[in-house]
Amino acid sequence: MKRLLLAGLALLLSCLMATAQDAPIQPLLQEHQAVIAKSSRKTIGPAIDAIATSGLPQAQVVLETWGAKSMWMRKSDGLFFIGKKADGKSYQLTDFDSGEVVGEFPKKELKQLKPNSGIRALIATALVQFQLNDPDRAKRQDALTSIQRDPEAAHLGPLRASIDNEPDSEFKAQKKRLERLLTISFDNDIQTRINAINEMSGDVGVDLRATLNPLVATTREVAVGQIPEDRNVAARLTPGTAALPRDEAYGLLVAKGFAPTQVTPDDIRTALATNITGGLVAGVPVAQLDTDAARARAYAALAKGGTVPPILSDAEIDAALAAHVFYDSYAEPSNHVTDAANDVLKSIELKVGANQALDLTLDALSLASIYFLAAIGLAITFGVMGVINMAHGEFIMMGAYTGYVVQQIIPDHTVSILVAIPLAFAVTFAAGVAMERLVIRWLYARPLETLLATFGISIALQQLAKNIFGTQARPLTSPEWLDGALVLNDVVSISYIRIAIFFLALIFLGVFLFIMKRTRLGLETRAVTQNPRMAASMGINPGRVNMLTFGLGSGIAGVAGVAIGLFAKVTSELGSDYIVQSFMTVVVGGVGNIWGTLAGATMIGFLQKGIEWLNPSNTLAAQTYMIVFIIIFIQFRPRGIIAIKGRAAGD
Repeated sequence: MKRLLLAGLALLLSCLMATAQDAPIQPLLQEHQAVIAKSSRKTIGPAIDAIATSGLPQAQVVLETWGAKSMWMRKSDGLFFIGKKADGKSYQLTDFDSGEVVGEFPKKELKQLKPNSGIRALIATALVQFQLNDPDRAKRQDALTSIQRDPEAAHLGPLRASIDNEPDSEFKAQKKRLERLLTISFDNDIQTRINAINEMSGDVGVDLRATLNPLVATTREVAVGQIPEDRNVAARLTPGTAALPRDEAYGLLVAKGFAPTQVTPDDIRTALATNITGGLVAGVPVAQLDTDAARARAYAALAKGGTVPPILSDAEIDAALAAHVFYDSYAEPSNHVTDAANDVLKSIELKVGANQALDLTLDALSLASIYFLAAIGLAITFGVMGVINMAHGEFIMMGAYTGYVVQQIIPDHTVSILVAIPLAFAVTFAAGVAMERLVIRWLYARPLETLLATFGISIALQQLAKNIFGTQARPLTSPEWLDGALVLNDVVSISYIRIAIFFLALIFLGVFLFIMKRTRLGLETRAVTQNPRMAASMGINPGRVNMLTFGLGSGIAGVAGVAIGLFAKVTSELGSDYIVQSFMTVVVGGVGNIWGTLAGATMIGFLQKGIEWLNPSNTLAAQTYMIVFIIIFIQFRPRGIIAIKGRAAGD
């Protein structure tokens, strides 16, 4: 008997559940038919709430259709349907409950429901509870995005209810974080809000600061006699102090309607001009109103007759100020919440400052690696050989264009970059050797003529690039794995391209040191640098060494051009943007010393970023200050940070 009873209850329960699932939504729509058809923002709320809380599976479809302005009412019976335009001026109607097409009807027999922006906002809020649990991942993401963009107290309940059943771990973490933020703003329990604030005290996210800042925002208020008890006071203010100047305090009284407006000299002139009668103002000829005192007497006469408001004396203004109390009031009514928010914001401010310092350091290191990569070739040609090569920037430009040409042939960006780097080295190495053989070798020990010759070559190379590639910037696209940035938090991030350039600079530092310390070319280069005559007497060919050394520096500049082209615009002027910084890097670091070049690039990178941080609105001024600082620095250390002896140092 007991088993029979349990079986009967189970059968009844399943029947009731099936009935709930199969229940139509049209009767509910008809219950609120007049309100829905009227579509008034003031009265539509109960109808939307009834649909959203009905528990019917059709509720989501109804709300989405309504919000999309695709819900139509048939005038003959007041029933609601999904409407879709058919041929001509007729519309195809689909039943919400059965999902079947009920026929096509002319537009004159139908009424389209067109909710305004206010009603659509209410519908969107009601839809959140469905979308947060929707099987479609995109809809759940849209719901979270919608809440983040325009959070409301009504979102808190559905968001909390959706967390436990969220199958996606990433979404679950997003929901938990968003729930904490909404709790801080909208929860009814003060202690729950305080706990949520303290729980997120170590976070530096922008969304947390955007949530806490409105809690501690203040408005300046004034009251008669004493501050109302229901106010959460941030600070009490005294008129005439730096926090509240006297004129500002009286202006607040005027704005709140607690005191009459002060009469200004302009007000006096306007009032006198308005009350001129027969060439007189209050019996005073207009010609006599040429001084402030005369105008004040005429105005006082008008005020005595009640024509204009009287001029307030300082004593009257002081009395009005003394009769009122001024204070800054928090918008948040709970002082416990504002105290917790202020404490957390102070701790966040310290962490944000530390993270900003880290972010600035990463930016400076990134810029230093770019300058070092651009200058390492010049450190060879100018630092080691003593050749002032004004065409060094054009070798960087040639390397960038080589990368662009390779990408036109090889569409795979990863493969194209791997091919472009050695090819750019080969192209610019050959160009450097050709320039050294044809021009530079005839001008050694004649720096001024070398400068003029290489400057002319740089102009010729720029014009050649314009003739071949045009003046429009060409794209040098990075591989997909270099897209985006390494984001540590909302404050600290650095792009993957800059990280790659940083490691590329370290690689070339190692290559340079290996060549100079472990190869025959390096040994011969150092010998020629220190004493070319002695090197020649030992069987070393200085001309061959100079040619290969110049080619090596030019080749490294070409590789730098490929790297720089990944984030800069590839144009014929690309090299000119880096030639000045390259020379400064070599000179400041110490001519002829690779470690000096590294130190110079680091100093210039940190200096430029530091100046830009102090003056972020004017990068041109930052570069000017940097050049001035470097000029002063060279006055005290003319041989740079790390000096070297030999030909490069002028010995």
